Amino acid sequence: MRWSQLLTGLLTMLEKILDRILCVAGGVGCAQLPEFMQQYLQRLGGHLDEARRQLENFAAVARQSGLTLAQYIERLTGNPDAVAAKTGGVVRDLAARVDELAAAEAALRDASVWMRPFVFLRHIDREVAHGTWGVFRPAVPTTLEGLAYAAGGVVLAFAVYHAAVKRPLRRLLRAREAKAAATL
Repeated sequence: MRWSQLLTGLLTMLEKILDRILCVAGGVGCAQLPEFMQQYLQRLGGHLDEARRQLENFAAVARQSGLTLAQYIERLTGNPDAVAAKTGGVVRDLAARVDELAAAEAALRDASVWMRPFVFLRHIDREVAHGTWGVFRPAVPTTLEGLAYAAGGVVLAFAVYHAAVKRPLRRLLRAREAKAAATL
């Protein structure tokens, strides 16, 4: 009986320590989301600037030829020369990429603090996100947004802990106590 009480006390102490560790980890982890999105947005902006620069080079060639960019693309893609036609496809794809990146950047910049994660997921560019993750450096956000995400992370970790660890552990301990009481 003494070992049972000692074990129960030890498990209770470990459970309280685990509870706090998971809440801190949840808070710190979720506080990184705004930082990751901020670094992603910077990288996205860099991709957009470079794509715009490249597209502007093609637009300048089109203007020098007395054409709009759309006319230039149409003429290139309709060209019987396979090299010119492929170049037209590249320019058309680049114009589409500029539009996609610009829409994603505008959506993220204009999203409210609470909607930003959903907008981020809706407009995520996997290549940019992968590149961001490769150079991501955690930071301690000192903004209201960072605090809100940290608080949300604490609540989420606390809820998951109670549902996945504490409640099953309590059931197990009660079952053991009931079994021990029944054998006495």
